[in-house]
Amino acid sequence: MARKPRAPKKRIAGTYRIDTGTARIIEDPLRDGGYTLEVNNVPSSYVVLGAPEVLEYDYMEWIAGLMRGDAPFTSTHLGGAACTLASYFQQRWGGSHTAVEVDAALARLVRWAFEPAAPIVVAEARAYTHALAPGSQDVIVRDVFAGPATPRPLTTVEFYRAARTALAPGGIYAANVGDLPGLSQSSAELAGMAEVFAHIGVVSTPDILAGRAYGNIVLAGSDTELPGERRAREIACGAAARRD
Repeated sequence: MARKPRAPKKRIAGTYRIDTGTARIIEDPLRDGGYTLEVNNVPSSYVVLGAPEVLEYDYMEWIAGLMRGDAPFTSTHLGGAACTLASYFQQRWGGSHTAVEVDAALARLVRWAFEPAAPIVVAEARAYTHALAPGSQDVIVRDVFAGPATPRPLTTVEFYRAARTALAPGGIYAANVGDLPGLSQSSAELAGMAEVFAHIGVVSTPDILAGRAYGNIVLAGSDTELPGERRAREIACGAAARRD
């Protein structure tokens, strides 16, 4: 029996005003029900309507690959956008997964256009993290950008301590970083994370980790062992050496 197309009953492609500027929803001509969400001209999320198990971006697959076991768990996703990864977690593992988005108009647009499987809370990411109950989260994902960079308040040791406090034993903090050759942003963040987490790790492509190309790097922190620990320590030590 032929599968019915996922075409929406409402037309969602278009350009929309949001609190922080402009959002565009662009239909994928090669995939039925596929859409890219751009926020202020930057591709932010890819969604396939009715298929939350689809992850198009490599860095989201890397974050999902850090998860342990198949039991339901609780997570907070700082930087809601189209709620792609939180919806994937909800579909794949069950439990409770919340996206946090500072732009209220964007959150309303995403709820209307994509009807995500996970809820979106409108809040500022740093304040929301500091307000989380101690030990209440199994995973915290930071995927927050202002243009190409992560806001400075979300890259401090104080912020990492708040995230660590909110995590249950064995919990994972994961952050998406867009870094340039030289890895200055990642190295600075890993050096700060190393002051808070017993274990730090990195996941990316060999070219990006070698500092030869621009792209996404996933940084992770936990009180238990993580993939990519040796490379993360090398990058963090490089940052410390440059400061000295």
